[in-house]
Amino acid sequence: MTVLERSVRPVRGAVHPVRLPADERSPFRALPLRQAFPLSVIGGLLFALSFPAPGWWFLAYPAVACLLVAAAGQRARRASWLGFVAGVAFWVPAISWAGRYLGPVPWFALALLEAALFALGSVAIALAYRWVPRVVRARAGRVWGLPAVVAALWTGREWFSGSWPYGGFSWGRVGLSQSQGPFTHLAAYVGVLGLSFVVVYCVAVVVSLGLVRGVRLPVRVATAGLLVAAVLAVPAWPTAVRGSVRIEAVQGNGPAGYFDRAQPGDVLRSQVAATDVGARDVDLVVWPEAAAEYDPRREPVIASALDAVVRSVGAPLIAGAVTQTSTGVLHNTSFVWDADGWQASYDKKRPVPFGEYVPDRWFYSKLAPSLIGLLQRDYTPGTKPNVLPVAGIRAGVMICFDVVDDGLTADLARGGADVILAQTNNADFDGTDENLQQLEIARMRAVETGRSLVNISTVGASQMIDPSGRTIDRVPAYTATSMVADVPLGTSTTPATVASGSITLVLALGGLLVLLACAPWSRRRR
Repeated sequence: MTVLERSVRPVRGAVHPVRLPADERSPFRALPLRQAFPLSVIGGLLFALSFPAPGWWFLAYPAVACLLVAAAGQRARRASWLGFVAGVAFWVPAISWAGRYLGPVPWFALALLEAALFALGSVAIALAYRWVPRVVRARAGRVWGLPAVVAALWTGREWFSGSWPYGGFSWGRVGLSQSQGPFTHLAAYVGVLGLSFVVVYCVAVVVSLGLVRGVRLPVRVATAGLLVAAVLAVPAWPTAVRGSVRIEAVQGNGPAGYFDRAQPGDVLRSQVAATDVGARDVDLVVWPEAAAEYDPRREPVIASALDAVVRSVGAPLIAGAVTQTSTGVLHNTSFVWDADGWQASYDKKRPVPFGEYVPDRWFYSKLAPSLIGLLQRDYTPGTKPNVLPVAGIRAGVMICFDVVDDGLTADLARGGADVILAQTNNADFDGTDENLQQLEIARMRAVETGRSLVNISTVGASQMIDPSGRTIDRVPAYTATSMVADVPLGTSTTPATVASGSITLVLALGGLLVLLACAPWSRRRR
């Protein structure tokens, strides 16, 4: 007996109990725990498999479907536990590389924190499936409108976890799993987070078609097919290019890991040896993050080595190094070096928490003194623009973790970058999937900005990528070598670089406001 039926008790001579028509009752009823729990685990594991390796992007769709069906209609407490279980099933294998050198403590700490945020999103989605259908009783609203709320809440959770705490962790977004999928080109229109919305929305519509009563099977199949066809029919953004620049990107494969016990100069010598000084008509040489090791303005030996490379190749060099100000502030820096020496530089704006600096060191030193003690130096975020003039072009620079930052990505295009240089050092994650996952994030940034991107690592994976996401050139990982290719210069402005931040804000706030408007206490007041 429903609440409405109990509230209208039959008495002699009274009307019969009021029953809602079948199509007005919410079809999104909670699954019992014995079914929802395995669905959550399966969904999390499938989602992990959609990222490298193996990078089976198509598994993101059944993964999201499992997670939505498991959460639909659940009460908040159960939804939070189901979401947490799904988050653990996803994050623990997806970021197993986090324990490569520092052990299981940081790996599980990060995975459990992200799983908790995943649980928060699961609660919001579960409440949407409980509350919205009680207000939106029309079949069309439940099939098309409710999925928009669900997808907006999912996107809002991805934005929040990419912003908090300590700047957030933007790995593991649905949009990032689609770097090799058929929806990749949509990133130029709506950005990575907008692509997450599109994928989750399509899946949520299919879920609604399967659960809402009164829709015949042929109509369900045809509707789902037409939705996917409509999304695929959106053409690729017409990226404009003007000319090209010939770049030599050098992967030195030196001992650049934090615990490699390298002697000063070992990484620099590896880079010099791997640089092809006989390459013809090179306009620019690019080395990875920290490849020059230390500030050449303070170290004459490093300056001499850089001068020799520039003279031999006949082109300026962009390299990375650890720099220190006169007041002792440390920066992870990318700089331009030509025949006249140091010309311009960019200091990394997104140092990695617990990797390049320890936030609230006084607190965490009490929790794990031996672990925190391994991280002796703290880098300070930079303030300089991330676009540098070099070789007659404007090069947008990303240093390692910068590539996951949505704001820094937009800054590159708005700053007039013709090409993006993503310099990174993956030596600390030897034998893991971290370098492959970061490469696919870089690929999505190329599509999002409409710019060619050179992803150059100390050890790999190093590739040159065009504005459509296609690989121009690549070199084997863990090999001392270089790649030389003509890279197109982008000139167009994609909708994503102009409005993706506003799109995300509208989606996240819109989904939350609709959810609150459909809450039981709001309905009672009305």
